[in-house]
This record gives sequence, C-alpha cells and structure tokens, in this order.
Amino acid sequence: MQSAVREIAEAGLGASTAKIAGGAGLAEGTMFTYFSSKDDLLNVLYTELKTEIYQRIHAEFPLKSDLRDRARHIWNEYLRWAMDKPEERKVSVLLNLSAIVTADTRAEVDSQRGAVAQTMSELGKQGSFRNLPPGFASSAMSAMQGAVMEMAAKKPRQKAILVEQAFDAFWQMAK
Repeated sequence: MQSAVREIAEAGLGASTAKIAGGAGLAEGTMFTYFSSKDDLLNVLYTELKTEIYQRIHAEFPLKSDLRDRARHIWNEYLRWAMDKPEERKVSVLLNLSAIVTADTRAEVDSQRGAVAQTMSELGKQGSFRNLPPGFASSAMSAMQGAVMEMAAKKPRQKAILVEQAFDAFWQMAK
C-alpha cells in the first residue's frame, strides 16, 4: 500500500502495477496474488486511506460538545492528517474523484463516517448552508481546508494562524 501511495502520488492513477509492485519489492505477478486487479488494489487503498482519516478524527471526538467544537475537531484533525501525510491526501483526493472506486466501496467507507456525518449534516442545516444541497457544507469545508494547505505550504510560519483564522471564516458561513 505504501508503494501504491508513492507511485500514485507521483504518476497519478495511471501509475503502472509493475512500478507499484517493484516499489514493494514484489514481482508484478505476485501483487495479483493479493489483488485480483489494479481496480481492486485501488478500492482497497481508498478504503484504507479513508479508514485512517476517520479513525484519526473519531479518536477523542468531542461527542458531547457543541456543534462549533465538533466542527473544529473535524477541521483540525483532518488538516493535521493531510499536512502530516501529503502523499496520502493527494491519493485520497484522486481516488475520491475517480470512477474506479465502486459504489460498494464508497458505501463501506461512508458507514465509517459516524460522528463526522452527523456533525456535517447538522452544519448543512444552518447558516449560509441551510438552503444549499445536502453535502455542500462538507464540500465547503474541504475546499477551505485545501486553501489552508496551499497557503500553509507558501507561508509555513503562518500555518497555525491560517488554520485558526480559516476555521473562523468557515464558521461565519455556518452559524
């Protein structure tokens, strides 16, 4: 899986199975002992990456806190993961946008969202999001997190303040 992340982060979803297998110290044919196809590998990788993200966010999730604190927790934990693991984030985004990931795989991953899904659903019913389609609040948060990561890469000394100020801007839309 680590080899797949490295190769896909570098070459995109068109990364060859030979390079992925080689990066893992395997012959290409050996990789297909574990995965029936490249699509199977990519679906398993998508599940693993999303599971890692949700486990991180759910660890110490402030279930009894108000909506703002729960949203901030999701904001902060996702950004920590994404900034700690930029290759994994890039691959997760590519896979999320890809038709290769099956509806069954997406459903399996969605079942792990738990407190994240509940919090984002609540956010979607208030403030500027209230009259927008379901899922818009999640998309807006994701887009703003992407902007934070882009700006933090350009201004690393301002990363902490960017994370805080951008959340405050997001919250202004949500309240």
